Order: sequence, then structure tokens, then C-alpha cells
Amino acid sequence: MNSRNLKDHSGADKLREECGVFGMYDFEGNDVASTIYYGLFALQHRGQESCGIAVSKTSGPPKNVISYKGMGLVNEVFTQENLQKMKGDIGVGHVRYSTAGASTRENAQPLVLNYVKGTLSLAHNGNLINAKELREELEYTGAIFQTSIDSEVIAYHIARERLASRTVEEAVRRAAEKLEGAFSLVVASPRKLVGARDPFGFKPLCIGKRDHAYILASETCALETVGAEFVRDVLPGEVVTITPEGIRSDTSLSLPEEKEARCIFEYIYFARPDSKIDGVSVYTSRIRAGKFLAMDSPVEADLVTGVPESGNAAALGYSLESGIPYGTAFVKNTYVGRTFIKPGQSSRESSVRVKLNVLKEAVRGKRIIMIDDSIVRGTTSDRIVQMLRDAGAKEVHVRISSPPFLHPCYFGTDIPEHGQLIAHNRSVEEIQNLIGADSLGYLKMERLSEMAEGRSICKGCFTGNYPLKPPREDIRGNYER
Repeated sequence: MNSRNLKDHSGADKLREECGVFGMYDFEGNDVASTIYYGLFALQHRGQESCGIAVSKTSGPPKNVISYKGMGLVNEVFTQENLQKMKGDIGVGHVRYSTAGASTRENAQPLVLNYVKGTLSLAHNGNLINAKELREELEYTGAIFQTSIDSEVIAYHIARERLASRTVEEAVRRAAEKLEGAFSLVVASPRKLVGARDPFGFKPLCIGKRDHAYILASETCALETVGAEFVRDVLPGEVVTITPEGIRSDTSLSLPEEKEARCIFEYIYFARPDSKIDGVSVYTSRIRAGKFLAMDSPVEADLVTGVPESGNAAALGYSLESGIPYGTAFVKNTYVGRTFIKPGQSSRESSVRVKLNVLKEAVRGKRIIMIDDSIVRGTTSDRIVQMLRDAGAKEVHVRISSPPFLHPCYFGTDIPEHGQLIAHNRSVEEIQNLIGADSLGYLKMERLSEMAEGRSICKGCFTGNYPLKPPREDIRGNYER
């Protein structure tokens, strides 16, 4: 069993995202560390285990990178004091959740490489399926690794390609040709900021501008947080190079549009609702999913409510389509975060009840439609249904704004192996009985492309048909982003 499956998921039936990346280059020479900090703050939902920032001065010597990283949330790791020490007009930042492998400080990003051509600071979001082979290729030629993450494999290959390339962006492109899987990269060299997105476009990446500075970020919400205007999305398969002379683009790795495969869970769950992913509003997508559920799985009820936060927009969509009133049934404890210590088995406290409370006055004597974004293992859904019943709900009808999970994900989303998925080898009726609902309805598969406004998407976790052939052995426990 790999380390991925040893994690304590008690009371945690939510998917975890991979990471968030943020890069900035200020052409006027202003320090960028504090802006990167606020950008990471806006991307905190994408990873809460570790974070880091690396900056350098483009006017200084080539090996002048200052980096700081640690375990915890952005506001736990960084202080005003350590940010003030980070002088530099170019830099990258990262927030991480380990979809697999060790959650340790060594594995925190950005990674900083000092090599013969200078320095590279790299932040990566995604998951490679050929990391094992690429790592072994480097190890057999003498490379010594400091981490267990595939991001270091990427950094080494970029550094190696740089020795035979005219520019750092050419080295990034040549290294990207070897990578199989999901990657959105932000790389700072001594005098360039480079962004790259895998040819399938699994993970998002966009470009922003503020005054005389350019920004690369996982989501548009991070641009708005720091007062930057959205310029455009980095295209699937594109390598962009940002210098004071402007933005250069290389799309030689791009695929035909119909072969692109954006992760549909950016729209369903991962991205913040105020973000746009490849031109599609995440909030509108979730409203749309709720409307589809109302069309395809109608039921008579008195109140529609969402499991916070990701179920709320879909619940509103269900209400708008069905005419059944939308209301708040749950109060979420905002202060339960990464540091939450789960109650022991013998404790009377339920980890779900610590995070969520039910408004009895809102549900007592009513037929409730409860909207959530997914059911993974089912360990939380049954408790939430029971909480509604304990609060006096007459009926509880569960609607899920995604299809049933039937297969694992190899591209950076924490969807476990088949045996841990409640929908594997079970009918909808069997799942309904397991979670104690009066009825259960999932989003229909054909609705997914409508949610994403016709964009090409990856549906592998629902269908088992992946854009890339998955690895023969599940290496997610050893190689991750």
C-alpha cells in the first residue's frame, strides 16, 4: 500500500485539490513578495498543507534567489518580518496539498535549483504519470534527489535541457515534450518568467497585468485579489515567456481542440466560484449543474439547501429551476482548517458536527433537498443526512452535482483506488440506502460538457476512459506534484 492510502480520511469525504501556483515579474524593479503572498492567500483553497515563495533581483547576480517555505497555511508560514527580507522583482509562489506521498517541508515548493547556467525557481500544479521513468533516467546518470515529488524531476529536466538550449523557454519546452500527465508550471529564471501548460490543459493557468508587472496564476480570483486585470488564459500546450519586451508564445506542443481534456472538477468543486477557467464562469457552471439536477432528478420538497461551500451554487440553481425555495440549513465553522485535530473514535465529538451545524428552525418538519458536489467514500454523507433527520427534517433527498466516481484519477486529483469509492460495484439505490437518504440523484454524464460550455474535458474518473493511458502500477504514492 502506498502512502497515499495511509492517510486518515475519517470524517473527510471531500476531494483534495493539487496545488496553486502564482508568479510575478515587476518591470519597474518593485519587490513582488508581498503581492505573491496575497495571490497565494486567494489560492489557499487549492492546498493547505504547505506553501512557499522564492524571489530574486533581475538586476543582481544570477544566483541571488531568496526563498522561504514551510508547513501550514499562508498566514501561518509567512510573517511581515520574513516577507520584508524577501527583496526581488521576479518570483514564484506555491500552495500545496499532497495528493500522494509525504507531507513534509522538503516537499514544499517552490523548488530552487542552482546550476551552471544560473538559477531556476519552479512551482508546479499537476501530476505526471511517467515520473518514475523520468526519475530513474536521471538517477542512473548521477542525479541526487532531495524530495519525493515529481516537480523536482521536472526541474532537473529543465536544467539539463538548458545546457543545450539557447534560452530558458526553449529548455522548458524541450523538457515538457518528455512529460506525460498534468502540469501547469511557473518558472522564474534570472531575467524571465515562464509559464507552461500541458497539451491537454488538465490544470488551469492564466495571465494578468498590474501597472508594469505581469502575473501568472492558477485562477483569475488571485488576479482580482491583487488588483490585476485578466489578460488571457495560457492555452493548453502553450509556453509563454514574460520579459520587459513583452509576452512571447510557443504553441508547438498544442493538440487539436477536441483532444484537450480540462479537469471537470475545476468547474464542479476545486476552483473558487468567482474564478473563470478558460473563459467559463465557475459560478455559472455550478448554477447550471443545479438546474440540470432539477430537470433530470425532480422531487417534491419544501426547501433546497447546499452543503457548504461548494454545494451552495448548485443548490441555488436547483431552486431557480424547480421553484422550490432555497435556504440555509447548515452553519459552517469557518475556523476549522488544516490544523483541525480529529476527535478520536471514543470521543463524543463528531468531526462532521465540529465543522457543520444544522439550523433546526430551518429544517424542522420539512422535506429537504440537500445538494453536494460529490460522494467519494460516503463516510461524511451518511452523517450529514442523519444530522438533518436529528434536527427534525421529515424527508432528506440528496442530489449530487457530478456523476458517480467509479475510477481513480492519475492527474492530480485525490480520487482513491476503486475499493475506496462508494459507487464502485454499487447501484444508486444501494448508495442511497447506505447514506440513509429518501432518494438520491447524480448529475447525468451528458450534462458535463454543457456545464463547461462545450469545452473538451476529462471524464476519466467517471468513465475509466482517460486522455492518456494510465500507468500500469499506481505510483501516486511515491510521485506527486
